[in-house]
Amino acid sequence: MESGLVLSHERVDDLQRNGLRIIQNPSSFCFGMDAVLLADFTTIRPKDKTADLGTGTGILPVLLSQKQATAKFHAFEVQRDMADMADRTVRLNGLEHSITVHGADMRDAAALIGHGAMDVVVCNPPYGKRGGAVLSKLSGLRIACHETEIGLAEVSAVSAALLRNHGRLSMAFPAARLLELCDGLRANRLEPKRIRMVCAKRDRPPYLVLLEAMKNAGPSLHWLPPLVVYHRDGRETEELRAIYHK
Repeated sequence: MESGLVLSHERVDDLQRNGLRIIQNPSSFCFGMDAVLLADFTTIRPKDKTADLGTGTGILPVLLSQKQATAKFHAFEVQRDMADMADRTVRLNGLEHSITVHGADMRDAAALIGHGAMDVVVCNPPYGKRGGAVLSKLSGLRIACHETEIGLAEVSAVSAALLRNHGRLSMAFPAARLLELCDGLRANRLEPKRIRMVCAKRDRPPYLVLLEAMKNAGPSLHWLPPLVVYHRDGRETEELRAIYHK
């Protein structure tokens, strides 16, 4: 099956972009729309060195690799089965030249690839606040969706350690926790610079925030127009369809 890269209990999903595919386990954590929106929001420049913290099965570096052919990516995933799927996804797409998967805790990232060595860090962290959500009984989903293993403060500190001066961090996070996110970033010298709210429908409040911060930058926040996901009748908006089919 797929030259031995896909196991019998796994599936291969078509990303509908340049023939890219991703290996996923239907009984474990699978990427969602927020990862696709974050990849679209993130700026990648030629030859950028990028770290993805908590890559899952590799969705962010796979999508971001299409933005700049000369960019290099280091993907960190503490769950060994997920890291293995991410590594096989990289090989399935022939992206070994640009993406390296590390089956390691993101807190060890700077020791592994260098302090201040990254131009960009991307992270789609667990959304469930520590002590504030009902935990999944499945360990894989619990780690991916809740702050049981690592919290926002640690993600911010790791990102700051990895980034060069004026390096950029891009994150997706619940809109309800925006102030907490900004506080955590600024405490680690990561200044919010660019922000976009995501709304399910035009008349609904935002449920997700896409935010870019810069290390050691001065305060100045650029607000982008909100991204609306669905029309009132439930159809995907034209912008969402364009993001998915680039």
